[in-house]
Amino acid sequence: MKTPLCTLLGIELPIIQAAMGGASNPQLAAAVSNAGGLGMLALSWGPAEGVRAAIRATRERTDRPFGVNLILDWPQEERLAVCLEERVPVVSFFWGDPGTMIDRVHEAGLLAACTVGSAAQARQAVAAGADLIVAQGWEAGGHVYGQVGALPLVRSVVQAVAPTPVVAAGGIADGRGLAAALALGAAGAWIGTRFLATPEATVHDEYKERVLAARETDTVHTELFDIGWPDAPHRVLRNSTYDAWEAAGRPPRGQRPGEGEVLAQSPRHPMPRYGASTPGPGAQGDIEALSLWAGQSVAQVDRIVPAAEVVRTIAAEAREAIEVIAALARA
Repeated sequence: MKTPLCTLLGIELPIIQAAMGGASNPQLAAAVSNAGGLGMLALSWGPAEGVRAAIRATRERTDRPFGVNLILDWPQEERLAVCLEERVPVVSFFWGDPGTMIDRVHEAGLLAACTVGSAAQARQAVAAGADLIVAQGWEAGGHVYGQVGALPLVRSVVQAVAPTPVVAAGGIADGRGLAAALALGAAGAWIGTRFLATPEATVHDEYKERVLAARETDTVHTELFDIGWPDAPHRVLRNSTYDAWEAAGRPPRGQRPGEGEVLAQSPRHPMPRYGASTPGPGAQGDIEALSLWAGQSVAQVDRIVPAAEVVRTIAAEAREAIEVIAALARA
């Protein structure tokens, strides 16, 4: 199943593990890369030396390509410099205009990816030199850049920026989703929610269990969990915090039920209600009421399996789906 994405990135399968803040880590990224996909690290918030340590820890676990993601709502100059020094094969930018950062990636001989929510944004990114476009539909979990569903978005972006490879993001958690993305003209899929339910993902067990139990109707697109990242729409599992806010008439920030209350404690910091941080394995407290990022594909996630198995299963399912469609076309 070799697509232009595989050729560009030097990978075997057109599957990219989304860079999920809090959930991504060297073990997860390396497992995905070793299975033939592209593992990603979310490195937008740590100190520069922490970025370097995460990159080197990933490289110790795999000799295959992997990538890093930098969110441009925060200054990223120091982190980018480390990524370039460490020669990470793919640098992905999200939530903003990377400007001359793409030029710096190219000067280092590396590849630059940009996440977009519209065809217009995709054209701008390609004009700036992006080698790869991630078209993120609003079905996606976590922070969501646009308001268009993946089905119309991916097709529009592919038409807008061909022959630049486009990766579909949002609502994809299995091989049929990957096959659908390829049918739209995408060169691969960017998958997040499915990788939450893996042993490698560094999220709390209760979070994983809620992902397994969720239906496709159990997520909400909102700006509610905004402490630490204001004015940034996102998709999360509906929970008691959301329900209480909704029952109160959806009041504005500063007037929300339980505002200022600390719900849990992580090893590093308190976790307030309406906070944007991800509950990790060491968090203690009311995990259910925290921000539990998940996309509408969550209903397709029904068991915890190793990340490598996720990659292999998605690839096998996609091949089967493509063969079924090919048979229909021949009939």
